[in-house]
Amino acid sequence: MKRREVKKTKKSGAPKWMVTYSDMVTLILVFFVLIFSMSQINEDLFDAVSESFQNRMIFDFFPSAVPMENPTDNTRHDKEDELSDEFNKPLDAGENPSEDISEVEETDSLSSLVDDVESFLEENELDSVITANRSEEGVVLVLQESILFESGEANVLDSAEPFLDKVGVFLQDVPNHVRVEGHTDSRPITSYRYPSNWELSSARASSVIRYLTSRYDLGETRFLSVGFADTKPIAPNDSEENWSKNRRVEIVILESEEGTE
Repeated sequence: MKRREVKKTKKSGAPKWMVTYSDMVTLILVFFVLIFSMSQINEDLFDAVSESFQNRMIFDFFPSAVPMENPTDNTRHDKEDELSDEFNKPLDAGENPSEDISEVEETDSLSSLVDDVESFLEENELDSVITANRSEEGVVLVLQESILFESGEANVLDSAEPFLDKVGVFLQDVPNHVRVEGHTDSRPITSYRYPSNWELSSARASSVIRYLTSRYDLGETRFLSVGFADTKPIAPNDSEENWSKNRRVEIVILESEEGTE
């Protein structure tokens, strides 16, 4: 008896593994879509990628169907122009590096001058009779009238010479220009020699300069004499103590080593 042959039927359609593969690809696509939707697009990076796709060297033979709004050549020229403008653009006020450097150097020089003056006064035991203050112009040495002059007079006292001598020694060691200022209190003075406080304050400043330049090797062109009378008090003119504070001579050691003009 002959065995009956069973005909195998061929199944139509895609193989089973293709279904699984397509599902996996779909899931991966959905995953990347979700990531893209939650991400922040970097505009610069996006423009760079877009430009690379628009590069004519790549698509010379396969031109894009999308018109190029920013051709590569134009983009290159625009960037070169921007860089050129950036270098040629003048600096704004306050952005000059040389000015910043000069300000730092001036500050360092002034700080050094202050330290030198304070050390000198301390070493020579002058800090009790001469005070040193820092100003925008330099260092100000303040000498009260009582240690320099008689009341209403402009002749340097013999007892004041040791103090001025030490100041003269210090000024020989620094090249800075010096402004000597005379100050009085607000009480009026009337005499044949000094009709007002203007003449008295000016005469006292000149006497200090004359003493220093006659005793020490100090060029007269380094000095400037100024009389302020009672126009710049450091205390109210309402008591004997405050009047004494306002009657003073200030020796301003200027920070600049250039002329005082």
